[in-house]
Amino acid sequence: MKLHELYSFEHERKERKRVGRGDGSGHGGTSCRGHKGQKSRSGGKVARWFEGGQMPLQRRLPKRGFKNPFSVEYAIVNLGVLAEKFKDKEEISIEDFYASGLVKRNLPVKVLGEGELNRPLKITAHKFSQSAKEKIEKAGGSITSLEG
Repeated sequence: MKLHELYSFEHERKERKRVGRGDGSGHGGTSCRGHKGQKSRSGGKVARWFEGGQMPLQRRLPKRGFKNPFSVEYAIVNLGVLAEKFKDKEEISIEDFYASGLVKRNLPVKVLGEGELNRPLKITAHKFSQSAKEKIEKAGGSITSLEG
């Protein structure tokens, strides 16, 4: 037996309640809706968030914080990770960051100075931290910043 083959017995089935068909039916007059008011009207529903005219929760709670619309979120990459990931490369461009999967394609790249760099690299990125600049230049490499 399958779920769609189940059915109720004849004596278990209920008749549909036919309201508004005269007083003799027992469901005439107000059609089982009580008397007057919003819930007796057609389409008369109270919204789930309505609190009976009390100040609603979303207006009782204080507003908090501030989101700067001009802030830029950078994908960060550390020097140590670059030295490991690009062992055979001398020059690392933005496309290399994206192709290697280190960075999501829609974010600008910032290189940070965590980790060691012991060979000269020519790195192109949107931004560099001060410590990253110092370590790259100390190792004999150079940087190209894509932002002003």
